[in-house]
Amino acid sequence: MRFKKNDKLVMIGDSITDCGRNRPVGEGIGDPYGKGYVSLVDGLLKTVYPELAIRVVNMGTSGNTVRDLAERWQKDVLDLKPDWLSVMIGTNDVWRQFDQPYIPESHVYPEEYEATLDELVAKTKMRVKGIVLMTPFYLEPNRSDPMRATMDRYGEIVKRVAERHGTVFVDTQAAFDEVLAHIYPAALAWDRVHPSMAGHATLARAFLQAVGFVWQ
Repeated sequence: MRFKKNDKLVMIGDSITDCGRNRPVGEGIGDPYGKGYVSLVDGLLKTVYPELAIRVVNMGTSGNTVRDLAERWQKDVLDLKPDWLSVMIGTNDVWRQFDQPYIPESHVYPEEYEATLDELVAKTKMRVKGIVLMTPFYLEPNRSDPMRATMDRYGEIVKRVAERHGTVFVDTQAAFDEVLAHIYPAALAWDRVHPSMAGHATLARAFLQAVGFVWQ
């Protein structure tokens, strides 16, 4: 298990991370982590590793691209002083190229995506114990589908950045592909982007496996 006693884990991303989290900071009483994989990660860490008292903070924001993360990085990451940081971003960077094809200023192309993600990781890795980089995904088993093919390209970028900086890498698309071999995509996400609870469980499982979670 990579996390140690009293570690603070900040998880940042877009709507898939957000899932209705508390504002301005996603922690506290009630349902602070939203209704997605962050909440599942927190619940499982508290249940299986209660002695570690790991503090989870959800800083996902719906609609965000990596460009948006860069604008709020100081306030929503560095100022929170995490011990561990998890980043899953890229869905909207790709999606806007398909659902807003005539609004190019909303697009984040691969070169900008890689340069921005690389810069964020580079300036943060010395301030934390570790970083987890999760790929974006698209719940479409046909790898020739244009949006799936583009999303895979962005996933390869995340892998390159993770290897370059020695971070933990989570291939969420590979995790979903195992499930999609048996379950129709609409059963996991009506729009192939925003997962059902089963989809969020897939994300939580992939994340926890990558950080050495073991059922006890």
